[in-house]
Amino acid sequence: MVSARPIGRFPRTQRVRKRSEFRDIQARSQRVVLPHFVLLLRRSEIESGASARIGVTASRKVGCAVLRNRAKRLVREAFRATRSVWPSDTDVVVIVRRFDLELQLGDVVAEWRRAEKQIRGCLPASRIPAPLATSN
Repeated sequence: MVSARPIGRFPRTQRVRKRSEFRDIQARSQRVVLPHFVLLLRRSEIESGASARIGVTASRKVGCAVLRNRAKRLVREAFRATRSVWPSDTDVVVIVRRFDLELQLGDVVAEWRRAEKQIRGCLPASRIPAPLATSN
């Protein structure tokens, strides 16, 4: 088990909040399938230089409301603890596939760190601003 500590706060600018944003990310994203989660990743269409944003979904198949909410809290904490894994300008939707009560923060962080190469590989290179046109 890997020891991980969340750093900083979790402001609104780092959350996917609107249903339309969730649907847009789900429609046009790259998938990374892990044992406990499915990560939907895509480059953000919001201003360049922004930090990564996360949205979490857990269906009733995961369990009762208590389990779903615990899973979502754990995912948010893991996101805060693994800021280096997520490229900036990235929107991430985490779908909880399976949740065990024994799952701890360190387990989630370890799972995501093992998938770091997959995460970075499925996203296109960062946007490079186009050179300014000069008129002569």
